[in-house]
Amino acid sequence: MNISIIGKAGSGKTTIFHALSRTPIEGKAGSGNVSIIDVPDERLENLSRFFKSRKTVHARIELTDTPSLNSGIFQQIRQADAFILVLPFFEDTEKDFFQGYRSVMNDFILSDMAQVEQRLERIAKQGGKRENPLLQQEKELLDVCLSHLNEEKPLMTLKGIEEKMRHIRGFQFLSQKPMMILVNCSEERLSLAADVEDSLKSIVHEGIPCIAACARLEAELSLMSDAELGGFMAEYGIKESIRGRIIRLACDTLGLISFFTVGDDECRAWHLKKGENAHEAARTVHTDFYNKFIRAEVVSYDDFIKYNGFIGCKKAGAWRLEGKTYIVKDGDIITIRAGA
Repeated sequence: MNISIIGKAGSGKTTIFHALSRTPIEGKAGSGNVSIIDVPDERLENLSRFFKSRKTVHARIELTDTPSLNSGIFQQIRQADAFILVLPFFEDTEKDFFQGYRSVMNDFILSDMAQVEQRLERIAKQGGKRENPLLQQEKELLDVCLSHLNEEKPLMTLKGIEEKMRHIRGFQFLSQKPMMILVNCSEERLSLAADVEDSLKSIVHEGIPCIAACARLEAELSLMSDAELGGFMAEYGIKESIRGRIIRLACDTLGLISFFTVGDDECRAWHLKKGENAHEAARTVHTDFYNKFIRAEVVSYDDFIKYNGFIGCKKAGAWRLEGKTYIVKDGDIITIRAGA
């Protein structure tokens, strides 16, 4: 999963990138940086200790620090799965980050409108040649999207046709992508963080989480040793690092769950979209497992710990075989049975 950190020039988005990736600000400067970050999971650590695994591999999220927002990079950021929008709050007034959010969302809506209109024009030319049911279905969906966008509403708020929208997901509409907002406060305004979060939640669209923090302080915090952290966080009233909050919010916003594959050689956490099945989980592990899928052996993490491993789970009836359509649950330990 790729999350692009976006924002206007001077918003502090690159500093936020350094805080999340635990890289020094004095390192590689400018936009275009990419970092793969491990998602902490105590369950994975416990499983690795249980099996005494030689290797422990966390689920991962890819972060990209994109160039400053302008229409020229919209095509580039369409490839992202979600956005972290960084809004600056360095002045006495809150209007800057209120207007900043509206400005970016309006730009996304206009960009999506242009994309839809261009496609509808092409469909009109193709449709005149011969009847095409798939083309007609696409046109009807795009007409609904255009009507919604013309009301100055982002596509993330278009409800009731989520399943149909899968047919046109190749358009990668900007206003449809999940978003998190991070207000970058100056150090002097960090005490207002809670109020800023509450204020912004009242104006952003439903489902967009908001966080306020000081990017520079968080970047310093990310590089500190455990011995230094306690005093630093207490001094500035920071209860949890922005890194931990963002990782958790990212997984929630993207609708991700984790399942595990385990063994003496390796214990690994994998991300899967909530609601996906065992067949999709097999694809996540390896394409061959997807193509040659037979069954999935499944035990929940809680049962595995409760009954002290697979043998105890089998005795307790907590171990089971599932088919392709089994909906994977967060914390499932899965072993894929596949053909030769």
